[in-house]
Amino acid sequence: MNTWPKSSEQLKRNEKWIPGGVVSLNRKSDPNICFAKGQGSRVWDLEGNEYIDYQAGFAATFLGHNDPDVNAAVQGALSAQTILMSAGPTNLEGEFAQLFCESVPNADSMQITTTGSEATYHALRIARSVTGRDHIIVMQGGYNGWHNDVACNVISQLSDIGPRVSPGEYPYDSLSAGVPDAHKALVHVINYNDLASVEYVMKRYPVAAILLEPILQNIGIVKPQPGYLEGLRALCDANGSLLIFDEVKTGFRHALGGYQQICGVRPDLSTFGKAVANGYPMGVIAGKKEYMDYFVHPEKAKRVLIAGTFNAHPLTTAAAIATVRKLGSAEHKVYDHVEKLGQQLEKGLNDIFGKKGRPFQISRQGSAFCVYFMDHLPVDFHDVLTNHDFAFDKAYRLGLIEQGIFNFPLPIKQGSISFAHTEQDIAETLEKTQTIVASL
Repeated sequence: MNTWPKSSEQLKRNEKWIPGGVVSLNRKSDPNICFAKGQGSRVWDLEGNEYIDYQAGFAATFLGHNDPDVNAAVQGALSAQTILMSAGPTNLEGEFAQLFCESVPNADSMQITTTGSEATYHALRIARSVTGRDHIIVMQGGYNGWHNDVACNVISQLSDIGPRVSPGEYPYDSLSAGVPDAHKALVHVINYNDLASVEYVMKRYPVAAILLEPILQNIGIVKPQPGYLEGLRALCDANGSLLIFDEVKTGFRHALGGYQQICGVRPDLSTFGKAVANGYPMGVIAGKKEYMDYFVHPEKAKRVLIAGTFNAHPLTTAAAIATVRKLGSAEHKVYDHVEKLGQQLEKGLNDIFGKKGRPFQISRQGSAFCVYFMDHLPVDFHDVLTNHDFAFDKAYRLGLIEQGIFNFPLPIKQGSISFAHTEQDIAETLEKTQTIVASL
């Protein structure tokens, strides 16, 4: 069993100056592995061990690590001496905004932030200003950022949220201290794929918005049941609430127009991040013009603030332009490539686990995948909590890491194929998976 002593020493050094030793505590894992570099589909740790990477920066590096076209665009911005002015508009942000809105049919206009959390924060502010209401609905097991409205019920324990209720809602299981109780009272947590609970909450509270990942990808790949997203759209329309899709993960990874292009449901607002700039720090909020224009509303009482010195930083924006252009390129056929690899991986995993003689399900959407060790595909987080074999999942992930296949060593976390992966990468992954599964 590897021990990664250099990684452990790095963490200890960091802990002297950084609480927890990691600037985003979501990155802390067991085992703790520090990575020194990445190229294409591969990463290398401080010990020099090489891995085929399916973590992909929590799904951000969709084109692969250090994509040459994205790097060239960033170098070009540096060579052109493009600087952060923080005064007036820039040509890069305008170019990217046009490219983005032309790529996402449901985006009439957009604004740029530095993170996806900021984008969901702004989306909820707009919804509250538009509706004059304060209450929101979020999904059990979803992740929509770090701020007070959404820092709850991410991967809760059953003892903290209780058994399944429908129709009904669940306790606010906070990820953080410092959230006022009065604020928690405005947030209503329900299970995904449960329209009855949406109606339950809407009848009891003045709901400004429903915010959700259209595919619940924080707990693997939990897909919407037939009619679910359409039902949310209808309920929001009937209630005068806004429907907000958090496409920070699903966004450009599943289609150039976002998952909304695939499902055919138009949200009022959407948020994007991660793959939009292939791992460079950018978030986007986009949607219907009538709502986006609340950023410049003529009435001060309704105007929503957006600000940020580093919003649309020239290097990040250059990276985003190059990323979206490559994703839409007929020459590269990014989505065809990752779908082919996804099919290859799914078939191989089905073959391997089918011979193991234990319950399993492979859930996949394009390049994103998750293996569930249960006898049916989950429909919500309670389904996962009560049926998935977490201990086997952990052992499986640790075994793969030992074999040089890296996905985040936390059960039910999504795996991500990148455009840089090859058929040979998938074949090697399956070969090593066969070895590990046979030993479990």
